[in-house]
Amino acid sequence: MKRRLVLTNEAAGHPFRRTLPPPVTTPTKRSDDQDVKLFVLSFFAFFTCFYTLIF
Repeated sequence: MKRRLVLTNEAAGHPFRRTLPPPVTTPTKRSDDQDVKLFVLSFFAFFTCFYTLIF
């Protein structure tokens, strides 16, 4: 089996996409306060819905 010297992305299905280099993935930095922000947003959304149903 002859292979090219260029590294190819074997997971790509289309022949043109196989010739492209694999995508570069950079590690994403996750801030520690993201969970707290989601909790506060969910809490106030629930509180608003509950408050509008009561009154």
